[in-house]
Amino acid sequence: METLLRIEELEKYYGAKTLITKALDNISFSVEKGEFLGIMGASGSGKTTLLNCISTIDTATAGHIYLRDTDITGLKEDKLAEFRQKNLGFVFQDFNLLDTLTIEENIALAPVIQGTSPKKIAGEVKNVAARLGIQDILAKFPYEVSGGQRQRCACARALIAHPSLILADEPTGALDSKSAGMLLECFTQMNREMQATILMVTHDIFSASYCSRILFLRDGKIFSELSRGNKARRAFFTEILDIVTLLGGDVSNAQ
Repeated sequence: METLLRIEELEKYYGAKTLITKALDNISFSVEKGEFLGIMGASGSGKTTLLNCISTIDTATAGHIYLRDTDITGLKEDKLAEFRQKNLGFVFQDFNLLDTLTIEENIALAPVIQGTSPKKIAGEVKNVAARLGIQDILAKFPYEVSGGQRQRCACARALIAHPSLILADEPTGALDSKSAGMLLECFTQMNREMQATILMVTHDIFSASYCSRILFLRDGKIFSELSRGNKARRAFFTEILDIVTLLGGDVSNAQ
């Protein structure tokens, strides 16, 4: 398989002099193309910091982040926006949709900004909306649809630009259990049928059980790792729960 993302000896410090906090402590791992990787850990474990460094929102103190052959940590500020636009898709907990635009316009926003032809945009919006089951709400505004539908709109917006990597930050955090389940099935479809590579930060065991592999962080280090393989999701859920019990902290097993 092709290695898409490679993290090498990543470190992130906050503060100065005697008040230094080491948020990431010499972390190394890789993500294969087409993988659905989960990052778990209690508050303060470093999972959000790790996601922020990979997404270029934050800057690593030391180490390297490679997306294919590009060292993200070596990019200048004027190149980072272009890199994000071409390579990364984002799905956030709070959707980040614009209420003044329709669902269709929200999905199409990035290609419109990039100058893609209207005809091509219309075709791609309809295609991705149909795959995610939101083709019937394209003319509605975000405040007129459910939270689960808004989150699937956010997924469509992330997918339409054909990013190399989709980064999801607690994507089920604002959803009820039914909507969360529908979204996670949507992620599974994106991963299996559309070959999307997904890195998802979550504290929820139920959400994590949909992943193909999970890294567990504690105190800025990788504490453990689990691969699902051919296991049923329920069996994988139990394995995750065992690791979380060892980790302690505020990790949830809500279903």
